[in-house]
Parts: sequence; C-alpha cells; structure tokens
Amino acid sequence: MGQILVRNLDDAVVAALKQRAKTAGRSLEAEAREILSRSVRESREAFLTFAAEFRRKHPVPPGFDVVATIHSGLE
Repeated sequence: MGQILVRNLDDAVVAALKQRAKTAGRSLEAEAREILSRSVRESREAFLTFAAEFRRKHPVPPGFDVVATIHSGLE
C-alpha cells in the first residue's frame, strides 16, 4: 500500500478532521483515508454517469470506425 504525507495543513483543518474522526469513531488517519477513498469513488461514479448519458444522447452509428476517423484527422 502507498503512503502520502500532507504538509502545511491549516490548524483549523486538522482540528475539524480530528473532530470528524472522533464523531465517526475512527482515528484521524482512518478518517483521512475514508475521505480520500470516497472522493475518488464519487469522482469515478460521476464520470461514469456523465459518460453513459453522453453515449445515450450521442449514439455512434453502426459501422462507424472511430480509429479511422481519428487517423484521417491526423493526416
């Protein structure tokens, strides 16, 4: 597993995180880990929702060759 070190956090941010961790019954480290993990999950889910909606609104015609179209624009 990887590790990160976040320097220069405002004291108020650290205090708020400690309070949040206490309320959730977790350590500060566990709370920070949960916040970061949730943020990444939510960002991915938001992107997948956006992509599905985009595909629904802009369907690719049958037989359309995306690669050939991209290459033709590079020549």
